[in-house]
Amino acid sequence: MNDSTILSGRAAEPVGPYPHARRVGDLLFLSGIGPRERGASAIPGVTQDASGAVIGRDFEAQTRAVFANVRAVLDEAGASWDDIVDVTCFLTHISEDFPTLNRLWAEAFPEPATRPTRTTVEVSQLPTPIDIELKVIARAEAR
Repeated sequence: MNDSTILSGRAAEPVGPYPHARRVGDLLFLSGIGPRERGASAIPGVTQDASGAVIGRDFEAQTRAVFANVRAVLDEAGASWDDIVDVTCFLTHISEDFPTLNRLWAEAFPEPATRPTRTTVEVSQLPTPIDIELKVIARAEAR
């Protein structure tokens, strides 16, 4: 069985001691991916005051940044957006953000017949001051 870890040089660094993804056979399991930018302390779509308290949030900007980070990890692993088969979405404000997520999801996956399965859950908080994190499983050719 071909088993390897993947670290992307383009996606935001993991916030803990884990890789961006792990390949097991023909499957790729991504760690939770958020909207942070590589090498930056600022988070797209999150405005913080001097003490670090969140004073503004743009869920659409965060979601687009998450999608970009997922694409970067998939690319590093030799997979693509179209290889995604299952996604778990973690949201901190589900009642406010679910409609926006659905709109952006339909844009990102325009073909209903090939959209990945998805589970969306609300959590009280995520490890950094973000409002969305994705857990992705994708197909990937074994190397």
